[in-house]
Amino acid sequence: MKRIGVLLSGRGSNFQAIARNVRNGSLPVEIAIVISNRAEAAGLSIATDLGFPAVCLPSKGLDRETYDRQLLDELSKHNVDLICLAGYMRLLSPAFIRAFPMRILNIHPSLLPSFPGLDAQHQAVEHGVKYSGCTVHIVDEHLDAGPIILQAVVALEGNDSADTLSARILAEEHRIYSEAIRIVASGNYRIDGRRVNPGVS
Repeated sequence: MKRIGVLLSGRGSNFQAIARNVRNGSLPVEIAIVISNRAEAAGLSIATDLGFPAVCLPSKGLDRETYDRQLLDELSKHNVDLICLAGYMRLLSPAFIRAFPMRILNIHPSLLPSFPGLDAQHQAVEHGVKYSGCTVHIVDEHLDAGPIILQAVVALEGNDSADTLSARILAEEHRIYSEAIRIVASGNYRIDGRRVNPGVS
């Protein structure tokens, strides 16, 4: 069974959805460690309350490479096979990504390649698109640009704000992230360019 490490910086709602699916047996992985770069992150307290190993590695004042070396040491201690970013608000260094090639997943609140980076929901509303959604992708050395595993579409409504759109997208995030983890953890997939094709190894 694959051992996953979850990195988070805030409320941890995607982590909670993953944990729920691990607990009910629908996601056959083991949560080896939950790490936050912020001591006040609600997700860290939730992980502890649920009985998962959890640790804070404060990032304040550290450059990216120095911090990522500490992060890699902690993940190594817990024999992590796959990393899941769940609201982790730091960019990963190239050295970190190379240490886990094609084994870092992220979820982003837009239909990539549209609206990468911060405030994707606000970008979607301001741009006037009819549809947005979320994307689970493999992390590479470019921002929100790695191979796409799954996407879910959310229609915008005429009175949508960034907040109302975010809430509907979040419900889809909770649904598809575990499914994407299941695909990658199974090993039964193939990467063709920027597309992850499940069921073909």
